[in-house]
Amino acid sequence: MEVLLTPEAWITALTIFFLRVSDMTLDTLRVLVFMRGRKAIAWVLGFFQAAIFILAISSVLSNVNNILNVFGYAAGFATGNVVGMLIEEWLAIGHTHLSIISSRRGAAIAERLREDGYAVTELAGRGKDGTVTLLNCSVLRRNVDQVRKIINEVDDEAFITAEDVRPVRRGFWRA
Repeated sequence: MEVLLTPEAWITALTIFFLRVSDMTLDTLRVLVFMRGRKAIAWVLGFFQAAIFILAISSVLSNVNNILNVFGYAAGFATGNVVGMLIEEWLAIGHTHLSIISSRRGAAIAERLREDGYAVTELAGRGKDGTVTLLNCSVLRRNVDQVRKIINEVDDEAFITAEDVRPVRRGFWRA
């Protein structure tokens, strides 16, 4: 118990915590950029993530009897995942495909989105209560909130779904 109260024990545990936060933040970002096809960035992130991981795990294993090290490692792992996700959301790398279903204002939504420079494909469809318009619109992730606001201004009852996409072939993308 006396070992837990020493400043060195707490500094080591905090160091492990911050190493693990850094490691897991880089790991989360690495996986997300890898999934978006950014191989070079994934390689660089993986290199630094692995180096930091080795420092963190060796610090834990060199004094596994200090429970603070184990807690620092576990807390750093959990915190690093969240920090990585927050950073990735902030960076908003990639593209998102929006599917918009409107039972009454589909053409107006498409027109408004086109006025703002977004490419939209309109399809006629049949829903439970009659005809609907299905709109397909692929945008940069950082523009999703702006597009959602435009849609809601035109038709606040429109149904919107979003999924991450990876462009395979050239098309119209608003830069």
